[in-house]
Amino acid sequence: MKASLLLLLACTAVLAVGARANTPEEPKALVQKVQEFAQKATAMAKDAFSRVRDSEAAQQARQWLRDNTELAKQRLVWLKEQLADLWKKTPAV
Repeated sequence: MKASLLLLLACTAVLAVGARANTPEEPKALVQKVQEFAQKATAMAKDAFSRVRDSEAAQQARQWLRDNTELAKQRLVWLKEQLADLWKKTPAV
C-alpha cells in the first residue's frame, strides 16, 4: 500500500508540473488544473483501493469456503437429521 501511495504522489507531482508547463504565468488556471488532476488522481486511487479490498475480501471468502466446506456439510447433515426427527414427532393434522 505504501508503494501505491508513493506512486500516487509521484503521479500528482508529474501532473502538476505538466499543468504548469501548459499555463506558464496564469496562477488561477494552474491551481484549477492541479485541482482537476488531483481529483482525477484521487478517483483513480479510490478505484484501485476498492479493487484491492474487493480482491482481498474475495480471497478471504474463498479461503474460508475451502477451510469450512466439510464443516458446513456436516452441519447440513445434522440439520437434516434434526428436521427429520422434528417432522416425525409432529402429529398429523
